[in-house]
Amino acid sequence: MESIVFVGALALLIFLLVGREYVNGRKARARLLERLYAGYGQPPDREYQADEMAHIAMYYRKHPCDGQIDDITWNDLHLDGLYRQINVSCSASGDEYLYYRLRTPIYDREEAQEQETLIRYFAEHEEERRHLQSALTDLGRMGKHSLYEYLDYLDGLGERGNGRYYVSNLLLLACVGVMFLSVPLGLVLLLGMLCHNIVGYYKEYAEIEPYIASFRYIDRLLAGAAKIGGIPAEGIARERERLLMYHRSMRAFRRNTWLVVYTDKGNGNPLGILLDYLRMLFYLDLMQFNRALRAVRGHREQIDGMITEIGRIELAIGIGSYRQSLRAGYCVPVIHYEKDAANRLDIDGLYHPLLEHPVKNSVLARRGVLVTGSNASGKSTFLRAAAVCAVLAQTVQTCPANRYEAPALHIYSSMSLQDNLLGGQSYYMVEIKSVRRILDHVKEAAGRREHVLCFVDEVLRGTNTVERIAASVQILRALCTDNTLCFAATHDVELTKLLAAWYDNYHFEERIEQKDIFFPYRLMPGPAVSRNAIALLRLLEYDDGITERAERMAQRFLADGRWDGAAFEE
Repeated sequence: MESIVFVGALALLIFLLVGREYVNGRKARARLLERLYAGYGQPPDREYQADEMAHIAMYYRKHPCDGQIDDITWNDLHLDGLYRQINVSCSASGDEYLYYRLRTPIYDREEAQEQETLIRYFAEHEEERRHLQSALTDLGRMGKHSLYEYLDYLDGLGERGNGRYYVSNLLLLACVGVMFLSVPLGLVLLLGMLCHNIVGYYKEYAEIEPYIASFRYIDRLLAGAAKIGGIPAEGIARERERLLMYHRSMRAFRRNTWLVVYTDKGNGNPLGILLDYLRMLFYLDLMQFNRALRAVRGHREQIDGMITEIGRIELAIGIGSYRQSLRAGYCVPVIHYEKDAANRLDIDGLYHPLLEHPVKNSVLARRGVLVTGSNASGKSTFLRAAAVCAVLAQTVQTCPANRYEAPALHIYSSMSLQDNLLGGQSYYMVEIKSVRRILDHVKEAAGRREHVLCFVDEVLRGTNTVERIAASVQILRALCTDNTLCFAATHDVELTKLLAAWYDNYHFEERIEQKDIFFPYRLMPGPAVSRNAIALLRLLEYDDGITERAERMAQRFLADGRWDGAAFEE
């Protein structure tokens, strides 16, 4: 009787503990979903680890294709920051697919229309969107690494069989059988086998533990595929069908893999502790791991397909949220995908989405655009704003502008370069290699009748004035072709005249009022006529002798084109 009471009390305690964890989990999930739903249309507040972007980039690395945004352009335009501003994904699949999309412009009208249809569907169907957000929250993230990195590492495990585990388990049972003949001997043998199994288990588990995280995520992918496939959302009928197909094809992986993917190590759950001991003694999860390993190796295409379909769905939800978060407004671009489309870029009300208080500008480019202006007047920011707008137009079809119209463009830049000390390259060497890559792409695009949009900030700033101007004229001339639009910023006012036949001149100006300098950040037609470098020295209270002599030297040079060394002593 007392044993029955004890067992009943123990069962009740376990029930209460499990029930409490279940209730707490439900409450935590409800709070998470409430924050998620409320955050739609708001800028994300997620923090990223130092090396997290390198892992997020793995889907992009595994899916290379022509016309992707290269590393120089990505870094020039600070697109990591733009990614963080856009990303509201709940899953690793969404994280990685968004990164891929931002680096992979769309050059096909049908693909662009399909993506826009998905974006609008979720923006207009809140209930379906919330159901999918809930399913994507269950999917979650991997942790430190990308699933693709784990899949690559699986090959290093070699072939793994379960024969030795079966032998160990049979010997364990044999020890129990010996106890019927001799209890002391059986206990000694049993204790020895238990110790052997536990030590062997931990040794083997340490080897496979890094890969179990990937199996857990694949299991969640399959569960998510089944859940999304069961959501009655007509707008994603094709995606649901594909996800269910992938789910059916990987039944072998899901069969009994709960022993591998579900564990309670360190949480203190009584049932989990009991299950962990059974795993250790009988190698249950190690045997299932080997079976799951074979299933994963044979279904990489299906795993990639699930990530792609889930990523496309989450991208569409995220872009709808991003559009709503753009307080300064946005437009859906008009893009001409025909090979013979006019070489013309028309942007009205352009602004940079990373600026808190942006100033809007407009530009119509039928040929090159040369921007001059004083220091800090807004030249580089304008170039980046135009480039970012073009990238967003062809990736997520969301432009920070009132209107955007252009052909399908291959986008390159050479702006935020640095010397390569470790590689032993000067700034000038890094710069000319960067510009050369653009020239090569322009030549290749001409043969394929493709359009190129490029951005060059202070071309050849790393060399002397005479050769810089001579070479800059020839380079910028080569970047102005029938199929190429080049936006260039420069301090060299000589270029405005030398390139007038190929480039339209624009400028930014400054105003100095009451010993302070003010920048309107408005793009104005024509070349710059003002200078502020010496004026800024005065504002910072440099010695009057320095600023006055510098001003006289500059005026004399502008008058007759020669430097007067005598002015140093005046």
